[in-house]
Amino acid sequence: MTNNCAGDRHGSDRERGGKYPNETIRLLHERSSCRSFHDRKIEPEVLRAILEAGDHAPTGGNLQPYSIIKIENKATSRKLGDLCEQAFIGEAPVNLVFCIDWQRSRRWAELENAPYSATKSFRHFWISFQDTIIAAQNICTAADAMGLGSVYIGTVIDQLEAFRDICGLPKGVFPVVLLTMGYPKARPKPKRKLGVPVIVHDEKYRELSDEELRAAFSAKYRSNRMEITDERLERIATVCRRVHGEEFARRCIDSIKQAGYINQVQRYFGLHYVADEMPEGNEDYLRLMEEFGFDWFKKFDSQFDSGDV
Repeated sequence: MTNNCAGDRHGSDRERGGKYPNETIRLLHERSSCRSFHDRKIEPEVLRAILEAGDHAPTGGNLQPYSIIKIENKATSRKLGDLCEQAFIGEAPVNLVFCIDWQRSRRWAELENAPYSATKSFRHFWISFQDTIIAAQNICTAADAMGLGSVYIGTVIDQLEAFRDICGLPKGVFPVVLLTMGYPKARPKPKRKLGVPVIVHDEKYRELSDEELRAAFSAKYRSNRMEITDERLERIATVCRRVHGEEFARRCIDSIKQAGYINQVQRYFGLHYVADEMPEGNEDYLRLMEEFGFDWFKKFDSQFDSGDV
């Protein structure tokens, strides 16, 4: 029986140092999340080069609707680590908070007497979210190229108000993701992935057969089997019951007992990203979105009658 743990849940088949067409492809193939860093400051020139990679990321209309809050203060980093319940964040030399930023361009529009409604537009929000993540990935890859390691922290979404207060974010600036980076004590092996034949579809989407789907996920997760305990069974049953009803809960528990272990997808959505809790609080997120100065989810009503100016 192999107990699941964060460091081994995706497995690995290969050592580093394979043959690649060039160094960039090698970096992208061999990249892995690092959660343990040396107590070594990132040199200013190295950090500058990495941040400039984010500045040069592609964005819609070249508007660059994002800002990056660079945190090197240890006390602040430890506070972020406490918020996200991941202590290594507080030990990393640099933490970067990536934010959608429409406050900057709004002020620009005001200064230049231009019309503006970006925070009221879902289209703008959708593109700016993509732009922000693209900038983060540029920086992630640049950090690897400079000998650093990094890891994305997505639990920013659970602490939006706290991140706003810590980072001093004005309205129109929305935190998206945290990137923790530094010189790694060790680099974990790359994790197994589903593979190009599974994630790439030629011309049109192709539904995998049941056999193909099971085989793809079995190959990725292999021996990731969580030991059965009464507490885990009770928790999974409760989640299943709340989401799909009593009959499904019985079917799920029976399949676990028959297999003799909790498989990866049961662990993911029954114990980790629990299916009964993840959808909760949607209304709260909309409220927070409005508090941050975004109301794209509301009908846009012009304050003025249309007509010649």
